[in-house]
Amino acid sequence: MSILELENVHSYYGKSHILFDLSLYVEKGEVVGLIGRNGAGKTTTLKSIIGIVPPRSGKVKFNGENIARQPSFKIARKGLGYVPEDRRVFSDLTVYENLEIMTTLNKGRSSKWTIERIFDTFPRLGDLRGMSGMGLSGGEQQMLTIARSLMANPELLLLDEPTEGLAPMIIQEIQKLIRSLRQDVTILLAEQNLTFVLELIDRGLIIDQGRIVYSGTPEELRNNAEIKEKYLGI
Repeated sequence: MSILELENVHSYYGKSHILFDLSLYVEKGEVVGLIGRNGAGKTTTLKSIIGIVPPRSGKVKFNGENIARQPSFKIARKGLGYVPEDRRVFSDLTVYENLEIMTTLNKGRSSKWTIERIFDTFPRLGDLRGMSGMGLSGGEQQMLTIARSLMANPELLLLDEPTEGLAPMIIQEIQKLIRSLRQDVTILLAEQNLTFVLELIDRGLIIDQGRIVYSGTPEELRNNAEIKEKYLGI
């Protein structure tokens, strides 16, 4: 069953046409990789889903409901989590306070993600619970942003370039973390680091110039030298 379907989506920044007749789907329980070079349309796709860049035309269906052009806050309340590329932690709040904000927003709603479970899943954040967001490294900020999104109890998590700017050792930690989350949440992962993403996904979608140009399993993508060279420069 598809938890997410995009049908013939066209999205723009002002007069600039970015996504062209884009269609994709994500099945419940999958980890799907949206793979492409910088500027291919990965971030715009995620922003079109979450409502930051509403599609001019086409449908974005979440659990069968067309959410295209709904406000972002309403989309998030339906069970869609979004982790942006630039992380956006609250720098003047502690790690604990960054997470506690989400319990306030979810007041009255049940959630399988509590602060205690977050600290069990992200032990490093537990050790840093009293540190301000400003004092965290890039990898720690990435973990906090993912953790904060989980506190909203999403059914589907949109991850935008989670390895951007991180050291190889930290990338391995993020990879291990994402792998552990797949039992709890469906994931659409936008990423250009092919080595990283192929270890995590059930299916890979290559996006180029705002269009999906390839879909296949990780093994099919590993073995398709022509596609990797043409669209990823590998």
